[in-house]
Formats: sequence, structure tokens, C-alpha cells
Amino acid sequence: MKKIAILQSNYIPWKGYFDLIGSVDEFVLYDDMQYTKNDWRNRNLIKTPNGPAWLTIPVRQESLAQTIRETRIANPLWHKQHWKTISQNYAKAAYFKEYKDFFEELYRTATEEYLSEINRKFLLAINGLLGITTTIRCSSEFTLAPGKSERLLALCQELGATTYLSGPAAGDYLDVALFTAAGIEVEWMDYRGYPEYTQLFPPFAHGVSIVDLLFNEGGNAPKFMKGAHR
Repeated sequence: MKKIAILQSNYIPWKGYFDLIGSVDEFVLYDDMQYTKNDWRNRNLIKTPNGPAWLTIPVRQESLAQTIRETRIANPLWHKQHWKTISQNYAKAAYFKEYKDFFEELYRTATEEYLSEINRKFLLAINGLLGITTTIRCSSEFTLAPGKSERLLALCQELGATTYLSGPAAGDYLDVALFTAAGIEVEWMDYRGYPEYTQLFPPFAHGVSIVDLLFNEGGNAPKFMKGAHR
């Protein structure tokens, strides 16, 4: 039995993204998809005294057909501003001091030229903090088939999957019958029912970056998640 998930890379994503990774045997970063502006690929939310605020990596969008992995960073100094903003807003969080050096070094060395490389770097580092040991692959390692569902199915088949775990947003287009005919079961990730945790600057917000959970709950963070890595 082998469970696979396939999803575009996001920048410091929310806890549900890491739960999806932690619930499968192999996770594929689907960065051969078209880059979408004003999406989660290059930005995410943190808590501030004035409410949730965006941290956005500036990128160059040179064509509408540009893929995520073709997307370059526009300002190489972005990481300095992001770390400064995080430090200012989480300095009083219970576990900020515990993780300060880790994240400061992560941001200091975030000098990669491409967005997908930055996202992967942060995903792998944060997986380590959460105890997630899932194998991470990149879609660029594979020959991709045409068609949305067909492409996902071909990736699953190449990886020897018996189950494909999908995010709920794919319910609008995923051809489940295609997977069933190929002998691959489709499961849907359920993001409902997350418990609240200690969080600065009420009201509570579930949809912020995982860094919020880590700075506020430290090593207890997995207790507020629902993945198999708990």
C-alpha cells in the first residue's frame, strides 16, 4: 500500500498543507503548473496587532504561461525584510526564542534564484521541525502526461501509488472514475475540526502560516494538527 499526494508548492504554508504531506508516503511538488498571481505560491499570512498580514516574495512574471518552477525572484533582499517582519510580530510568542536562530539562519541563506527552490527549502526545513519524514519529489523529475486528471494519474502510477490523497479544491475537476478504473483509490483531505491553540493578537485565525503555530506552541505544534506524523 502506498499513498501519494500532489500539490503546488506554497510559501511557508498553513498547518493543513503540512498535514497533507505528513499523511502520505510520498509527496510531489507540482511546480510544472502555471504560476498564478496573488495566490499562495509566493505569499502567506502571519498574525500582527492589526490583523493577518501578507508576507509576499517579489517575483518576475514574464508570461502568463510561466510555470511555478520557471518563476524567478525579483528582489534578492526579500528574505531580510520577511525575517524582520516576523521578528517584530512574534518576539513575544512563547517559543520565539527557541526557534529564533533556526529561522534566522533559514532566512539568511534563502538566496536561491527561483521561487520553487525557496518554497522547497522552507518545506523541508519545517518538515524537520514537525517530525515529518515523507519523501518529497518534484514533478520535474517525471515525464508529464497531457490532461489534468490524466497527468495526476500518470504520476501516481509511476510512483506505484495505491491511494491518491487529494485536497478538497480538486473536487471540481478531478476525474475520480479514471483513478478507479486504474485501480487507485481517491481519498479527500479533510481540513475541518482543527483545535485552537494559544495565538497572539485575537481573534483566532486558522489559515495563517505554520510559523504562527510553531512560535506559539513549539514542540507541541503537532498536537494541534491531525496528520499521521502526530
